Amino acid sequence: MTEKGVRYGMDRRRLFTQTLLAIGIAFLVGALVGPAFGQGQQQPTGPGPGTTGPGTTGPGAGTVGPTTGRTTTPTTRSPFPEQEQRFPEMQRPIFLSGKVVLDDGTPPPDPVAIERLCHGRVFIEAYTDSKGRFSFEVGRNQHLFQDASIGSSTDPGFGGVNMPGTQSSSRSVGGIPGRGGVSERDLMGCELRASLPGFRSDLVNLAGRRMFDNPDVGTIVLRRLANVEGTTISVVAMAAPKDAKKSLDKARDLVKKKKPAEALKEYEKAVQIYPKYSTAWFELGKLHEDQNHTEEARKAYEQALAADPKYVNPYRQMARLAFNEQKWQDVADTTDRIIKLDPSSFVDAYFYNSVANYYLRKLDAAEKSIREVQKLDANHRIPKANHLLGAILIDKQDYSGAAEQLREFLKYAKPGEDTEQVKKQLEQLEKALSARTGQPQQ
Repeated sequence: MTEKGVRYGMDRRRLFTQTLLAIGIAFLVGALVGPAFGQGQQQPTGPGPGTTGPGTTGPGAGTVGPTTGRTTTPTTRSPFPEQEQRFPEMQRPIFLSGKVVLDDGTPPPDPVAIERLCHGRVFIEAYTDSKGRFSFEVGRNQHLFQDASIGSSTDPGFGGVNMPGTQSSSRSVGGIPGRGGVSERDLMGCELRASLPGFRSDLVNLAGRRMFDNPDVGTIVLRRLANVEGTTISVVAMAAPKDAKKSLDKARDLVKKKKPAEALKEYEKAVQIYPKYSTAWFELGKLHEDQNHTEEARKAYEQALAADPKYVNPYRQMARLAFNEQKWQDVADTTDRIIKLDPSSFVDAYFYNSVANYYLRKLDAAEKSIREVQKLDANHRIPKANHLLGAILIDKQDYSGAAEQLREFLKYAKPGEDTEQVKKQLEQLEKALSARTGQPQQ
């Protein structure tokens, strides 16, 4: 081979190597930078020949322009069309922190749920510590859930019911099931708030928040609602001395570490130091309840209420105990008290009040309470309310209204939630109504 031929071959190999290197760099840059800057998406261009519409190009090379019919090639299209599928949007962690205070400037003495509200859906992200502080990665803490309280009881005759705020972590985060973390795009239309019954929270707009922004969202203020007598924060507990508060905090940590025996000693120490420590009495009762020590739990709740009669949380747990034991008059009396203290925050109290009055054969009271459930449950999270109201209306011989409620139940209930039983009931009602009117029911 001549010297000229050797140089020509070397130049071709050098050009080939450089081309491969350039393609590799472009591929790498596209993978790393693309998600942040819309890699693979057509950038706006001015309207003109060969485009499919104002400001956009067609779906790919060789699109026929609507004005001239000429075949054009988009100038800004990625050279790697498959890259968009192979490299989906990166889930970069977004961290948020801040503080919650009451309207008097003091931190809430009990943990407060920090919620992310996105397009009507609520996701619990974290809880405050004893100083009202919180810190979390958005969308990561899918295992968190609010205190189930009454909501986890077995409903004799109507099946179990999941109350609003007690949904488990199986819910999707950011609208995509099973995905950890939330992207910047997911935060569009989202707000952050503190959740505490009887209080209204400041809202923090999360739209436009980025990975490298300052995570501190500032202070979220909880303001007491007017005309709400009860509270889930005991005013009496706020006067507890430091040693009692220290024992309570230590007990809470031990509960998280699944050391109930040690936690029990710290709770007892807290109430010995400050006998009116209603919060410590309440949490001591919950610990007893978790250990199936029902009578000890009930006594602890009674001590909490003796210290602070307007403290709602012990009433809710006592209603739960009575419900499990089917002591319907106790359930009715206790939930009546809850509703009087706070008529708008506890939809579960109305539901169990209705169940209790149904079994006590106080049908008007049962109907009144269950219709309050339906007013408060705008998202139909409790289809059992329709089932229960249907049963009440059957007993009141309002068969047309009962059929309507059973249809609503079947519309929102999940398979297996007494749906087959309700279908049979509805079929019998429709046959009876058809026989009465002479027309088939819709």
